[in-house]
Amino acid sequence: MIDFHTHIFPDKIAGKTLDFLSARCKTVPFTNGTAEGLRESARNSGVDVSIALPVVTNPGQFESINRFAAQFLEGEILSFGGIHPESGDYKRELKELKNMGFRGIKLHPAYQETFFNDIRYKRIISYASELGFIISVHGGFDPGYPDCIYATPQMSAEVIDEVRPEKLVIAHMGGFYCWDDVERYLVGRDVYLDTAVVFGKIDDAQFVRITRGHGVEKILFATDSPWSGQAESAEHFGRLPFNEDEKRKILDENARKLLTL
Repeated sequence: MIDFHTHIFPDKIAGKTLDFLSARCKTVPFTNGTAEGLRESARNSGVDVSIALPVVTNPGQFESINRFAAQFLEGEILSFGGIHPESGDYKRELKELKNMGFRGIKLHPAYQETFFNDIRYKRIISYASELGFIISVHGGFDPGYPDCIYATPQMSAEVIDEVRPEKLVIAHMGGFYCWDDVERYLVGRDVYLDTAVVFGKIDDAQFVRITRGHGVEKILFATDSPWSGQAESAEHFGRLPFNEDEKRKILDENARKLLTL
């Protein structure tokens, strides 16, 4: 089982970071936010590999965040790299991430306060695709920014039409709390959707409908740990009316193929 969407922080700031984000987003974490906390959660949940997604919230964090992330390039935790849309030299930074050995990059329009259809994201996604990166992007509502949705399904559709990335993953089933528009604009398109923190939020019938309409081969099991429990998410998914082949693809095979593991 592969969890395609998790977050970890350096030990010395994990507690303070989780306290800040918990208060801002009015939620309670399921781990302590450290790498060891994630490993313990994964072992207790039957998760073999957790993909860590670092968020660069200002361009000056590029070096420090990716230096930490580069400690997790194999084993139980595989980290992507992070880049900010205001990067002064995005091609150089993407090449640096490629040389460091990252398989993918993370973009977060809300915490980077940039609309997803901004030309700077399109340029980053285009060049990242040339380099063979997987690109994971937050989609839809974010509780930390309740007054603005920076990545709507319509914006994602525009990026797909103009850039045509081969390995784009839109988190939260294409758009957190925007699932009617996901069905309208993204279902069936050439894009992966992850299940991060959607169980218990999206109606189960709509989740099944989106999954089958989009194609089970383009759905990736994910939790957004520490913001939802890995065990709880796996248990919820296991109760849904998918057959064993569909479950195997969503829980493991799709991610393994995308990551070339």
